[in-house]
Amino acid sequence: MGKGGSLSDSVVKKIVLSYTYVAIWIFLSFTVIVYNKYILDKKMFNWPFPISLTMIHMTFCASLAFLLIRVFKVVEPVSMSRDLYISSVVPIGALYALSLWLSNSAYIYLSVSFIQMLKALMPVAVYSIGVLLKKESFKSDTMINMLSISFGVAIAAYGEARFDTWGVILQLGAVAFEATRLVMIQILLTSKGITLNPITSLYYVAPCCLVFLSVPWIFVEYPVLMESSSFHFDFVIFGTNSLCAFALNLAVFLLVGKTSALTMNVAGVVKDWLLIAFSWSVIKDTVTLINLVGYGLAFLGVAYYNHSKLQGLKAKEAQKKAAQADEEAGRLLEKREGEGNGKKNEQQN
Repeated sequence: MGKGGSLSDSVVKKIVLSYTYVAIWIFLSFTVIVYNKYILDKKMFNWPFPISLTMIHMTFCASLAFLLIRVFKVVEPVSMSRDLYISSVVPIGALYALSLWLSNSAYIYLSVSFIQMLKALMPVAVYSIGVLLKKESFKSDTMINMLSISFGVAIAAYGEARFDTWGVILQLGAVAFEATRLVMIQILLTSKGITLNPITSLYYVAPCCLVFLSVPWIFVEYPVLMESSSFHFDFVIFGTNSLCAFALNLAVFLLVGKTSALTMNVAGVVKDWLLIAFSWSVIKDTVTLINLVGYGLAFLGVAYYNHSKLQGLKAKEAQKKAAQADEEAGRLLEKREGEGNGKKNEQQN
């Protein structure tokens, strides 16, 4: 009874911890999205400078990552040559900069709810780019699933009350660059055995983002900011906003490290529905029935995609265990044959 109770307690503890990690990630992701919308929207805080906001985030995160790695020695830096940094980290940093810039810019033109609906296209973009770069194999049933997700998002876009073409282009561009970044991480870093946690990732990638973002910033936002003499930097608003962005990076590492990337995908769907509900009830964004029907179809497609990925992971794990069992059985057989031959030799002697 005691042993059974102990086992039961450990299982319950593991489940509670998993749900806690999911809740923390959903809360922080939710907070960062709503906070960014609040800062950038002209009807709220009215600071429509997405490049500047992204640069503030990157400066804060890079500085904090530097302190944690170089000063306080909390995290060990990854061994990386200059050639590897230029060939692998720099392209990823450029894609990350473009993704953040465009996604933050979309908040000026689109509602939070509609942006979440457009983000449902992420699996479509990741799979398509993976096939183009020969990282994924083309499968007709997977492509049909991708088309169903796209069809659902198209219906949601058709029913959008505040449809803005420029905002949609920005968000779709952000999805494309982010999907490319995720595939490039697999090609450029993971294939070389390099894994970066959020702190080391920010330590290496954030400075690249700052450099790439500074180019459009000088020409697009810097002249406007210089003319806006009435603006005073609010350290509380931008400080807490940057802290939330940094905490979200840590929460991603915690969630994926303690559960799985698939759990994060499922949690992302829950977060999207919460954001849509919040956008409709609190921010008072218009969410139409056609919006919900379209996103519902896309949601089913994403759910099926996640289910297929889970089945694939289970099949690979089963094959791995079967191979290990066969290898172990082969070793035992060789050992027994060796012992049998040894006894025969002893009897002959």
